[in-house]
Amino acid sequence: MTGFRLGYVPGVTPAKWSRIWAERLPRVPLELVQVGADEAPALVRRTELDAVLLRLPIDRTGLHAIPLYVEQTVVVVPKDHVITAADEISVDDLADELMLHPQDDVLDWAQPPGRLIDERPARTRDAIELVAMGTGLLVVPQSLARLHHRKDLTYRPLTGVPESQVALSWREDDDREVVEHLIGIVRGRTVNSSRGPAVPAVPAKRAKPQKTPQQKPKRRR
Repeated sequence: MTGFRLGYVPGVTPAKWSRIWAERLPRVPLELVQVGADEAPALVRRTELDAVLLRLPIDRTGLHAIPLYVEQTVVVVPKDHVITAADEISVDDLADELMLHPQDDVLDWAQPPGRLIDERPARTRDAIELVAMGTGLLVVPQSLARLHHRKDLTYRPLTGVPESQVALSWREDDDREVVEHLIGIVRGRTVNSSRGPAVPAVPAKRAKPQKTPQQKPKRRR
């Protein structure tokens, strides 16, 4: 049977859903493909992916998108930075800090807080390297801070800023039952949920009938 290509952007971890898929749809191979945040919607439109886990907002032309969860926003700093003394940081705490703003930033805002450095790194990964060099600080979803973890860096939750929302997106004209199965999985529906399509049963191996031991006839006294 033809497989299903599910894309996911950096920081999103589809492993749990992949395991559930394998249990419910063992005859349909699921291929996980990591893609860049900027190219994810286009890959689905071009049918190079069947669906994709991405971050909103996106251009939804020709696409469905259902929000799944919201990510905590954090600020990435060197471990010896004064900010690490607090458990949580506000935008005002960053007012005098030099801040990096990578070109692949996924947060929906007009301008990050603090004093922005004019030169924008091409990728979040490059910005992380600059934080480690002491060039500036970086605001990202927590999942990206974990993805690019370094021993010399840490992060703190940041309040008063946009949060990243992860969503599942697929083509509007794709009404295949297999897509409905995926929607049910990422939304946490059970196998027997009435809202989702019936999961095709995998034929079980027939157990060999066990022979009942014959009792010996009792002797008459």
